[in-house]
Amino acid sequence: MLQRIQTIYLLTSAGISGGLIFVFHLWTTINETEFYAKEELLYLGLFLGSVVLSLIAIFMYKNRQTQFVLGRLNIILNFILLGLFVYRSLNLSGEISDVSEKGIGMLLPIFSIVFLVLANKAIKKDEDLVKSVDRLR
Repeated sequence: MLQRIQTIYLLTSAGISGGLIFVFHLWTTINETEFYAKEELLYLGLFLGSVVLSLIAIFMYKNRQTQFVLGRLNIILNFILLGLFVYRSLNLSGEISDVSEKGIGMLLPIFSIVFLVLANKAIKKDEDLVKSVDRLR
């Protein structure tokens, strides 16, 4: 059932994590150069891991429990990414370090988390619907 609303939510989350990281910068350094996620392997790996989890969850539509668990793991991965950004901006902020100005790219995990929560809510709703139909049999 690829035509469900959770597929749109998961695709949107994958698009945010996979496509927008190349458009929006994470921060601007003191030298006025913009830092993108593709420039550091850790951030790129975490964003691409989020994309892979979203795409795998889309095609696990026959097993809603696994799809739900993958959504939760993806939410945790995005919280880890957000935590790294907060750590980097709070601990290393100021004109002494390399982070001079925060970019909108630091908010991308938040948007991804919102769509993943909506997808998990829709998956849970589908699972409850199937269970209610099974009770009637």
